[in-house]
Amino acid sequence: MSRGAASLLTLVFLLVVPGTFAVYLPWAIAGGEMGPPFLGTEATRWLGWVMVAAGAAVVVEAQARFVWQGFGTPAPIAPPSRLVVGGFYRFVRNPMYVAVVTLTLGEALIYAEPWILAYAAALAAGFHAFIRLYEEPTLRRKFPADYPAFLAAVPRWLPRLTPWRG
Repeated sequence: MSRGAASLLTLVFLLVVPGTFAVYLPWAIAGGEMGPPFLGTEATRWLGWVMVAAGAAVVVEAQARFVWQGFGTPAPIAPPSRLVVGGFYRFVRNPMYVAVVTLTLGEALIYAEPWILAYAAALAAGFHAFIRLYEEPTLRRKFPADYPAFLAAVPRWLPRLTPWRG
């Protein structure tokens, strides 16, 4: 797949999938309204904005890495032809999922909406199931020479303190 086509498909994927799950649905759950801040302090909202910004930056960087390093997209219909292990992938195996959950938790703080916290937990559980049942077995089959070392060295959810250099 050309980088141009992969870039376009990745942009569409970014807008549709993370856009729906990490932006539209939390907004809809909150009814587009902010409640009184958690713990009675605006500091929780500021923390939420920091989490949203960090999560969004990681999602964009990780998706771009699929195009430039993996020669594909994050979408299962156009996967990368090379295993992506650079950038945030040197610290955690699933930076996009971690970032989307972080971003969603940040939105819960911004909107001060407990239902978004519950949604974030359900999202994390769904991601975990998808990774265990589909993504990891698929990557084992597709990259049998490289994936086992990555799997052994880089944690699924909690980032390493130092980058993996495998």
